[in-house]
Amino acid sequence: MMNLFSNKGKMIMVKINKQTQANKKWQEKHKERAKYLSDRSRARTFIRKFANKEDLDEFIDLIDERKDNLD
Repeated sequence: MMNLFSNKGKMIMVKINKQTQANKKWQEKHKERAKYLSDRSRARTFIRKFANKEDLDEFIDLIDERKDNLD
């Protein structure tokens, strides 16, 4: 399958493989779950790679508060 994309004003034809098509179809069908997984992944990446001690302390407080609200 070929799709057209605009890149800096130029139209580019891109071949999309079947797995990419299947992923896109799944994401469109399961928007809430896809957003949840994306948000969770970004949160984990931020914590692992970028968070400083102050960020982590704040997250600990937020997590404790969230846990209390789930009970």
